[in-house]
Amino acid sequence: MSLSLLLPEDGVADLLTTWPDEPRVYERGRSALDRTITADDFEQLLDTGCVPAEEVAAIHAGPSDRSSFKTANGRTDATKLRRLRQRGYTIRLGNLQRWLPFFHDAARAIQQETGYSNYVHCFLTPAGKQGLRHHWDQQMALIVQLSGAKTWQLWRPMYNSPMREHQESFRVWQDDFIPGWEAAGPDTTIDLTAGQTLLLPRGWIHNPHALNSAADSVHLTFAIRERTPLWLSEKMLALAIEDPAFRRVIPPRDMEGTALAARLGEVRQALVEFLHGLDMNEVAVLVREAAVAELEYST
Repeated sequence: MSLSLLLPEDGVADLLTTWPDEPRVYERGRSALDRTITADDFEQLLDTGCVPAEEVAAIHAGPSDRSSFKTANGRTDATKLRRLRQRGYTIRLGNLQRWLPFFHDAARAIQQETGYSNYVHCFLTPAGKQGLRHHWDQQMALIVQLSGAKTWQLWRPMYNSPMREHQESFRVWQDDFIPGWEAAGPDTTIDLTAGQTLLLPRGWIHNPHALNSAADSVHLTFAIRERTPLWLSEKMLALAIEDPAFRRVIPPRDMEGTALAARLGEVRQALVEFLHGLDMNEVAVLVREAAVAELEYST
């Protein structure tokens, strides 16, 4: 299992060779994913209360409701979720790779193939309703439509390559964003139907909804956390801990003013010399091991 679960052959090639920065829709057809797990399976998970309560969120045309979905005996409150769905709430089942073996295996295979960690959410949206509103994400998303249809209004990024906490939607949010986007209209609108996959690059503003759908929408979001030059630099810098010179104490008197500036200059020079001394072939082995093993990092 790998990206071929989510994309046709040309889509897999696009990701592995060019990593597109524009949205694309692919005809997935029925892959092993569709044959293994269906929208009905997720409906059953909700109705039986078998979803881990901490991985459930309810969303109604805006922010998520993260209130407790646990019953007194610690199970997920299926009755509460059913009532919320009847009121038009989208139910998000988070981090499927943590509690469903199929998605655990899929996520690990994608990481082996790409060197990128990833996670999977499922969104169940009632027909004619909306969950999340306008926002952007910090990583590439592959939107896999399992049943029904969902409309994706898309706007080009306002910020170049948002990453981790840098330029997250809620951190830079301004009240005039949505009125401005709606006044201008979306740059593109995609009606995603079952059997299709939307490739949505990070930073693209999206307003997804099922307002035009006569059937409930169920889709999976595979969030692929790209590796970046910053990530590579962090891996190289982390090796400096092996050098005692980088573990020496800096006295409190040197932690301000001109003394601190001088210390920073010394450390910068030491880092340059340290990095020049690294064997890149040896470091590459260590970095590759980290790329395929690290399951998560801050987004």
